[in-house]
Amino acid sequence: MVRVPFRGRAARTPADLEDEETRALVAGTASAAAAEVHGPAPVDPDPTAAAFFDCDNTMMMGASLFWFARGLAARKYFTGRDVASFVWQQAKFRIAGSESAVDMHTVRDNALAFIAGRPVSEIVDAGEEIYDELMADRIWAGTRVLAQRHLDAGQRVWLVTATPIELADIIARRLGLTGALGTVSEVVDGRYTGRLVGELMHHEAKAQAVRALAEREGLDLTRCTAYSDSSNDLPMLSLVGTAVAVNPDTELKAVARSRGWVVKDFRTGRKAARIGVPTLGAAAVGGGAVSGLLALRRRNRWPF
Repeated sequence: MVRVPFRGRAARTPADLEDEETRALVAGTASAAAAEVHGPAPVDPDPTAAAFFDCDNTMMMGASLFWFARGLAARKYFTGRDVASFVWQQAKFRIAGSESAVDMHTVRDNALAFIAGRPVSEIVDAGEEIYDELMADRIWAGTRVLAQRHLDAGQRVWLVTATPIELADIIARRLGLTGALGTVSEVVDGRYTGRLVGELMHHEAKAQAVRALAEREGLDLTRCTAYSDSSNDLPMLSLVGTAVAVNPDTELKAVARSRGWVVKDFRTGRKAARIGVPTLGAAAVGGGAVSGLLALRRRNRWPF
């Protein structure tokens, strides 16, 4: 299995690696256990084959957690400082085309602090509304077609994402997919505790979740297909028989070429030769969001 070191972090000791692998195993196992089948049963089922799609920048333009945070901010869940942080993370994601482990852990810590003590039902209800308002129009049409081809062939299609399982389930259900594998948060008496079960569904944890789901569902991984935009998902992509790079970052594109994987790029204005370089569209998104926040700051006198 290919192991890609996290970028932007200090070198890890053997004990650190063992601890991370344990958390990834716990996270993946918990995600597979929480995964529910939502989509209709195929008319002519192919029971041992399935497709696994990453969400952010693969199935959806940008980061799903950013759009979720933006929707919550509109509902006064967040302060202006919180929104500014999410905007900065989204701008970096749109321009660079990939996420870093440092950013992923920052998102994790901020999100956990936010949801601690809140009812699960409250977050789910908000997620349903926010999907309609901010996410539905940001699904990559090309990726959606790829998913539908698997469904039409009688195969199950799973979303695999670091997004909380509750939001991942909503996205998968709205797209008519089989279900989702997402980050599982600890819940007691219907409320979030502010702790994760294991770790974020990221990097190795995604591969562990796919492996656990395959065992549960009787899948033959050599007959399965995985799709992602990020080199961080190499463990998952390397686990299945067919890997496809969708809107790939520079590193994943290089790996895909060396291994003969199919590459699909549905982006406009940022093709192969310019991957990783800011485009006018990306800059406009980041600049427009920041300008909007500055306007809100002036109007509401937010202290940031």
